[in-house]
Amino acid sequence: MMQDVLEPADNISQPGLIQRVARSSSRKYQQYLDKWTPYTISRWVACVTLIVAFVLRIFLLQGWYIVCYALGIYHLNLFLAFLTPKIDPAFISDEDDGTSLPTKANEEFRPFMRRLPEFKFWYSMMKSTVIASSTTFFQVFNIPVFWPILVMYFITLFCITMKRQIKHMIRYKYLPFSSGKPRYNGSSNDNNGSAGKPVPQ
Repeated sequence: MMQDVLEPADNISQPGLIQRVARSSSRKYQQYLDKWTPYTISRWVACVTLIVAFVLRIFLLQGWYIVCYALGIYHLNLFLAFLTPKIDPAFISDEDDGTSLPTKANEEFRPFMRRLPEFKFWYSMMKSTVIASSTTFFQVFNIPVFWPILVMYFITLFCITMKRQIKHMIRYKYLPFSSGKPRYNGSSNDNNGSAGKPVPQ
């Protein structure tokens, strides 16, 4: 009687074929993503190529403008999250824990931490462009709309949003890029005592 109770539990504990295949596919997919992580330029070239191919497809099909507009708005939101610091300086009190941005020249250097890291930004753009491209194969997503109005809306929204973001950067004195920031030379063989001095990038 005890064996009858334990046998179903043993069968349940073993993963099924579908679960094993899904887990294996997920692991393989993550391995490919991990291998592609250091190749930043190649990743972004592939992303831009995919976006250009999508826009070209929209232009040739003369439809699916609402999908293109939605994708543009989503990419704009991703770009803003990429430019924004992880911890907004507007919401930090004077007694912070040292995670705020440095605002004076003599403060300790802290790297810029983004709300949306570069890899996640690229991955979200690739995934959303692939999804948007797949919707162009279905007529149900081809909602008739006067596309010049969408273009005007998008340009207006882009200008207003970027103006607000640039004002935020100027007010809190941060730059979301690392080019031009000082690097420290770690060579200890220099006898002139120049080791550890900042070297401009």
